[in-house]
Amino acid sequence: MRVTLKDIADEAGVSMMTVSNVVNGKRARVSPETIERIQRIVAERGYVPSASARSLAAKSSRLIGLLVPAADEDSLMISPHNVAIVGQIERELRKGGYHLMLRGISQPAEVAEALQSWSLDGAVLLGFLDEEIDRLTARTIGKVALLAIDSYSANPLTTGVRSDDYTGALLAARHLLELGHRQIVFAGPSFSDVGVVHQRFEGFQAAFAEAGLSWQERLVTVETTTHASGRELGRRLMTEHPDATAVFATADILAIGIMEGLTESAFSVPADVSVLGFDNLDLSEYVTPKLTTIAQDIPQKAGIAVRLLLDAVERSKHPTEPITLDVRLIPRASTAPPRP
Repeated sequence: MRVTLKDIADEAGVSMMTVSNVVNGKRARVSPETIERIQRIVAERGYVPSASARSLAAKSSRLIGLLVPAADEDSLMISPHNVAIVGQIERELRKGGYHLMLRGISQPAEVAEALQSWSLDGAVLLGFLDEEIDRLTARTIGKVALLAIDSYSANPLTTGVRSDDYTGALLAARHLLELGHRQIVFAGPSFSDVGVVHQRFEGFQAAFAEAGLSWQERLVTVETTTHASGRELGRRLMTEHPDATAVFATADILAIGIMEGLTESAFSVPADVSVLGFDNLDLSEYVTPKLTTIAQDIPQKAGIAVRLLLDAVERSKHPTEPITLDVRLIPRASTAPPRP
């Protein structure tokens, strides 16, 4: 049976309020002897405070939702980058005494259901299209504090944190151009006129413009952000783009798949084709050759997201402007000058 505050109080010969104060660190009016006795009994009896009781007392659930897109009712759309973000967010929330609840969203109406059914204190949106975030209203989300990661939506209800995607792609293209590449494939998911991939495409094109070079949009290839899609692209890349000497992939997992597909098709990276990714996941150092990539600070991004959200939850202090984090180029062995 679960050990209760009353059980501890009866054995210690004190009131339940005294036990509660000791357990919750409010010990100013409790003698050292009583504190020691209560702590000993708590340890011996294996008492664990009730999270639900604490929530009722504090009028707070201590629950933060993490909402991610679900392709259907059976699958979540979580990329390796987002998996890393989830781990960091959970760690930061745990430090603050909050619990994370992961929820997949397959239909827009499920956002309101998730936010209101679980009495969440706040929620993070991760991986949603900006068009979907634009449609959220105060009526949809209720009083739940909400924050979006990697979003370019102008919706003030979701203002959050993102990396500098434009500059990251600019640095990537500059690096390949400085090595001497001109026929560079841009590989990434489909995109509209707003969002992460759009920003990366704009930055990529800007590098050609500042170098006084032209670039042809026939070198765009639309792929899902998965290893399997990258591998398939790598297998057919030199058939579809025989003049290409380099590829910029908008995600490391896609770039790594491309390298594998190229190798399976008897092409060498970087001797035949240079490959450059985006994210600087741990995986980028585990592959051969090690992947040149654009690094974004995932722990910093998660930490800032949690701080902003808890400021909104605990102090009703909502961010008015998105925070954009710096990125940097990490040159490794997957890029080199093209063959003469």
